[in-house]
Amino acid sequence: MTRAAQAGDTVRVHYTGTLADGSVFDSSEGREPLEFTLGGGQVIEGFDSAVTGMRVGEEKQVTIAVDDAYGPRRDELMLLVDHSAFPTQMQPQLGQQLQVSPDDEQVMIVTVADISDEGVLLDGNHPLAGEDLTFALRLVEIA
Repeated sequence: MTRAAQAGDTVRVHYTGTLADGSVFDSSEGREPLEFTLGGGQVIEGFDSAVTGMRVGEEKQVTIAVDDAYGPRRDELMLLVDHSAFPTQMQPQLGQQLQVSPDDEQVMIVTVADISDEGVLLDGNHPLAGEDLTFALRLVEIA
């Protein structure tokens, strides 16, 4: 009997992540399995917890609630920026991801959510914030 994966183990996992509507948002299919250390903070908490206790070759499906995934959407991470804040040669596009440094130290990835006469609406929420995530998992290896 193989041992169960536990905190501190480096594991390799094949996965397919889907949203409530069944659409796939990410998958390791056709790629190397995802490798990470259990309990190391490298993946979302719910994913880490789902793999803990699995044995090599085991498969399971788990739904991770918003709070154990990327959290709820937060209105305070939406920011309306004046068009003049962008370099003249830059034309923001809907859905475009940009790097911003609100405090000149930390870099934040934002998505252009809307463009209007008032300005450009930037969304600092993770694209999967506010979503319950379902993963089909298969533990490939415990290193």
